[in-house]
Amino acid sequence: MSAPRRALVVVDVQVQYVTGPLEIQHPPHAESVPAVGRALDAAARAGLPVAVVQHTAGPGAPVFDPTTPEWQLHPEVERRLQPGWFRTEKQFGTVFAGTELLAWLRKHDVDTVTLVGYMANNCVLASAAEAEVHGLRAEVLADATGSIDLVNEAGSVPAREVHATLMSLLHSNWAAVADTDTWVAAVADGTALPASNLVVSATGGRGT
Repeated sequence: MSAPRRALVVVDVQVQYVTGPLEIQHPPHAESVPAVGRALDAAARAGLPVAVVQHTAGPGAPVFDPTTPEWQLHPEVERRLQPGWFRTEKQFGTVFAGTELLAWLRKHDVDTVTLVGYMANNCVLASAAEAEVHGLRAEVLADATGSIDLVNEAGSVPAREVHATLMSLLHSNWAAVADTDTWVAAVADGTALPASNLVVSATGGRGT
């Protein structure tokens, strides 16, 4: 495989996710936010294109109200912002819908998007799945994303289980999943992250 032409896409690393009903539970945001920072630092060193996305639900919304402090980027992202980075707001789960992100990626000749941020069980999942539609490979950094506990009429699942399941699911088809340190090394080497597929994952599952 040729060297990937990567862009780092930071998905909704906003204050909204470190407090209140959407507070990230696993990995704890005290761990995942610094991992996002390490990914941003590595991208800056390597001169990778970087996109920073913020979710908005409009003024007066119960969450993601752009007039509130909770809507703002986490300070660890804010302090790293560089003038050449692409910034956009979105209203849907996927980073591609209703934004100019795809056009920006095409402009930079990107073929691989590396996703970090929140939530793994919503916007990261949707974005990784849609990447294939646009002919893009996806990478997801497991320790630089995060999930929440889920309880609804269909059942209840703790965040740790949600996250582990999603990382395995993504790696089985939608994305190459790795930790941040592994990705940083791959960026420095100009190499692709190893990925699995449904056949390999299904075969391995029969042995458990």
